[in-house]
Amino acid sequence: MNFLDLVIFIAYMGAMLGIGYYYMRKNTSQEDYYVGGRSIGSWHIGLSVVATDVGGGFSIGLGGLGFAMGISGSWMLFTGLVGAWLAAVFLIPRVKSDPAFSKFYTFPQIIGHLFDSKTALVASVICFLGYLGFTSSQLLAGAKLASGTFPELELSTALVIMGTVAVVYTVMGGLKAVIYTDTIQWIILMLGLIGIGIPAAFLFVGGWQGIHDTLPPEFLSLSQLGWQDAVNWGITIVPIWFVGMTLYQRIFAAKDEKSAKKAWFIAGLFEWPLMAFMGVFLGLLSRVAVEQGALEGFTAAMDPELGLPVLLSQVLPAGLLGLMMSAYFSAVLSTADSCLMAASGNLVTDLLRKFFTPSSHSQELRLTQGVTLGIGILAVLLAWQMTEVLTLMLYSYGFMVSGLLVPVIAGLFFNLKNPPAAIAAMILGGTVTAGLSFFEIAMPLGLDPNFYGILVSTSAFWIVYKISNQRK
Repeated sequence: MNFLDLVIFIAYMGAMLGIGYYYMRKNTSQEDYYVGGRSIGSWHIGLSVVATDVGGGFSIGLGGLGFAMGISGSWMLFTGLVGAWLAAVFLIPRVKSDPAFSKFYTFPQIIGHLFDSKTALVASVICFLGYLGFTSSQLLAGAKLASGTFPELELSTALVIMGTVAVVYTVMGGLKAVIYTDTIQWIILMLGLIGIGIPAAFLFVGGWQGIHDTLPPEFLSLSQLGWQDAVNWGITIVPIWFVGMTLYQRIFAAKDEKSAKKAWFIAGLFEWPLMAFMGVFLGLLSRVAVEQGALEGFTAAMDPELGLPVLLSQVLPAGLLGLMMSAYFSAVLSTADSCLMAASGNLVTDLLRKFFTPSSHSQELRLTQGVTLGIGILAVLLAWQMTEVLTLMLYSYGFMVSGLLVPVIAGLFFNLKNPPAAIAAMILGGTVTAGLSFFEIAMPLGLDPNFYGILVSTSAFWIVYKISNQRK
């Protein structure tokens, strides 16, 4: 690791910690810590949303898709645009127009309002477990990026470094620190990709001629996508915009409905086509470099998610490498901090408050910070056990979506407020998806376990709802 790169990287991490410390001094209540005082503008919200949703997992994961299948992998984030715009049109007006939601901090509080406290408890457990896994996936993304770029840095050491920085500034600053650092981190990532990463890698492989001479035509086609991939990405990613705790926190934090809707439209456009094509194109360039034999010690049979960091480490000179790595670490931290805040909000607001009520604002803040720290440590330990970023991230997505989607749609949009039906849908849907994923059971038609989890969840809700109505 060049000394200049190390200095740049340390300075960047120090700046993130400084922002966390600044907002730690400004936060005075749980309202500040979890929803940013409900006064944040649309651009900050929008950039924070896209930084959180794309983040490190999709940044590294998109590189892996580009390496494995070419630019058709960009369709994964098209589902992000669809989800964002659907949520802007249907979800945000429903949430922001209901006075009952104006004091909420978490998604399970909405579930509790729609159904009852027992239903909210089940939702909070699902949210907590899902976001714990998602936080771990982001920390793993950062660790793989660091260890792939700097060979002398072991994966476990990189994981400790990433975990420490992300956890500490999030613990200190809360949602304001998260949103404002997300804005900075997204700008850094865009500038790094557009100004440094893509041009350097493009020239390294010989430009369009090098790409054309090295890869088969399907890598440059947008049609090399099976219908199963399209369905699996759609049923996993689109629904998260309706059940994601990180997204509800930002809806609550937005000044008004207009600001929130504008933020979601901004986020959708930044996801696709901008980030989608940049991410997979860099992964494609790393595949070209491997096929040309230009990446020392790396072959096409190795982990595709490591192709991108290895490429950048070999094509960028000292100084620029430090800037580019800071850009990618920005993406990782912008998602890790948000997911950590979501898991903390669930545990404190929806679970611990049933047994303990702080006696003052200062005690309330100490509790939330302590819980956030504990969850961060647990997320690092979980990441230690996993090897694939995209797999862990999609497992977490699927678990939450299959458990939470049906009840929230039924309660918010169809006024089907039946607590037993909602609980049955959440438990059975989430359990089916988690079980099928964990045991790696081959699914009919090649569809994701999440598809069958949602199917079971829908059936369970409808059956219990009908039985309950017949008994009345």
